[in-house]
Amino acid sequence: MRSDQLRRGDLVEVRSAAEILATLDEQGALDALPFMPEMVACCGRRFSVDRRTEKVCDTIKDYNSRRITDCVFLDELRCDGSGHDGCQAECRLYWKEAWLKRVAPSDLPPATGDDDGDHEARRALLELVTRGTRAATPEGDVRYRCQATEQLAASQPLSLTDPRPYLREYTSGNVSIRTFTRVMTRATVTEVRRKFGRLPAIHVQGQSTKSPETPRLDLQPGELVRVKSRDQIRETLTTKGVNRGLWFDVEMLPFCGQTLRVRRRIERFVHDRDGEMIELPSDCVTLEGALCSGERSTQRWFCPRAIYPYWRECWLERVQPPDGNGAH
Repeated sequence: MRSDQLRRGDLVEVRSAAEILATLDEQGALDALPFMPEMVACCGRRFSVDRRTEKVCDTIKDYNSRRITDCVFLDELRCDGSGHDGCQAECRLYWKEAWLKRVAPSDLPPATGDDDGDHEARRALLELVTRGTRAATPEGDVRYRCQATEQLAASQPLSLTDPRPYLREYTSGNVSIRTFTRVMTRATVTEVRRKFGRLPAIHVQGQSTKSPETPRLDLQPGELVRVKSRDQIRETLTTKGVNRGLWFDVEMLPFCGQTLRVRRRIERFVHDRDGEMIELPSDCVTLEGALCSGERSTQRWFCPRAIYPYWRECWLERVQPPDGNGAH
C-alpha cells in the first residue's frame, strides 16, 4: 500500500464540482466508476474515511470478491435514490481518491460555494452525471445505471487462493487485528467445511415447495419488531430457502431474537445485474442496524458494503414499546 493512500479515520474533503468534473469521462465516470447525481451535494463537505474498497462482494455475477482500486467509503454516506427514480436500496457510495483531498481538523473550511462559478460547475457536473443514469432498451423498457450496476466494469476479480487480499484488510487499516483474527478463524473453518462438502448451500431450509401463507403486519418505519428464531423462520421458507422469492441469507442469522426498529418499507430498487427497476408489491422492510457484516459469507469475507438485507414481515413480530405507545 502506498504511503499517500487514504486510510480508515483520515479526514477528507470532497473536491469542488469543477475539480471532479475534470476527472470524469463523457459517461460521467472515472475508471468506469460513475460519479452519481446523489453525490453532487457532498462537494466541498468533509467526512471521515471508513474503509478502503480492497475486497468488495460481487452481487452481479458470481458472488465472489473484487477490488476497486484507489477508492474508499466515507462515514455512512449512502445513495438516497433521488437521481434514480426513488431506488430504496441505500447502497454505500464509492469515492475515488481523485475526488477527495486529505485535510487536517485545523484546516479552514472551504468557501460556502455561493459564487456564480461554483453554481455553474455544479450545474454542469449534475447535468453530466444525470445524463447516463437511465436509458431505454429496444423494447422500450427503462434501464438504470449506477455504481452498483457498474461495479464489475470498475473492479478487478480477486483470486480465491491468494492470501494478499485478506492481508490487505489489516495492513490497509480497514480492520483491527482482533477483527482480522476473528474473521479469518471463521473463514478457515468454513472454507475447509465447504471444500469437503460439509457446508450446506442453503443455510436455513424449509420443507415446503411453495411459500406458506402468512398474515401481513403492515409494519411502518419506527416500529419495534423482534426477529423470529431460526426455527420459526424455517417454517416460512421453501426447500430453496426463500419466501416468495426472497432469500434468507446467512448474514441475517445473527439478528434472530434481536429487537430492532423498522427503517423503511421497500417498494422499489434498481437490480444490480441489469439495471431494471424492481417493484415489490408485497411486504418487505429493512431494519435499523441490521446490516450484512461480510463476516459469515463464504468467499466474500470482509466485504465492507454493509448492505441492508430485505426482511419479509413473516420473519418478524411486532413488539409493544415499553411506554405502550406506537413508535414512530
